[in-house]
Amino acid sequence: MLLFPLLAGCATPPSDPEARADFAARNDPLEPTNRQIFAADEFLDRNALKPVAQAYRDYVPDVVQHRLHDLLANLQDPVIEVNDLLQGNFARGWVTFQRFAINSTIGGLGLFDVAADWDLPFHDADYGQTLAVWGIGEGPYLVLPILGPSNLRDAVGSGMGFFLDPLGFVGGTNALIANYARGATNGIDDRAQHLDTLDDLEKNSMDFYATLRSVYRQHRAFEIAQALGKTEPAPAESSVTLGAPGLLDP
Repeated sequence: MLLFPLLAGCATPPSDPEARADFAARNDPLEPTNRQIFAADEFLDRNALKPVAQAYRDYVPDVVQHRLHDLLANLQDPVIEVNDLLQGNFARGWVTFQRFAINSTIGGLGLFDVAADWDLPFHDADYGQTLAVWGIGEGPYLVLPILGPSNLRDAVGSGMGFFLDPLGFVGGTNALIANYARGATNGIDDRAQHLDTLDDLEKNSMDFYATLRSVYRQHRAFEIAQALGKTEPAPAESSVTLGAPGLLDP
């Protein structure tokens, strides 16, 4: 039943061969519905998350921001480790294991990224990426409420990440509150990291929606190629990936 509203928002493929090829390349058959969700996400970002992230960047001391950023990255490592192993990337998994062990001990429970100074850089890995490594296609482009740019495969991966989160196995009210608090803090930190980048993209884009769609698809293609060993790693940083405004990382 939930599929019918989405189908109602499908864009009709053009009949002209060249326009039809461009339509297929965009991989966005649900564009009318996606644009509506994108507009709602932008409204939430503009009136909630962005002001909070701006205040966080402007008024929270840099040292506190850096320590919180490293702590959040360290908390990601167990999930990254699982996905490294599921992808068969045992060398990357060994790096992730060392990072978590070093930063959780010598790094003061993850407050300091000591491992990066020891030539063990951060890399990301998630369930959507794992499904791609297993050969599952991306499916149509999607914009998810709050979470933002995605596709069918990555949306399934986001659901897997939610249900397979280690905190979820702890159970109880305290674990649930901790999980929500971590997600909110991660969203604010991520948005603060990309304030200038997203502002520049919006100012220089004739169509911000189309620009972010292209950026997201290119970034995910790079991450998947990296997991498959088909490209050199980009300069590493302990951060979540670039997303659309106001988004929590998928």
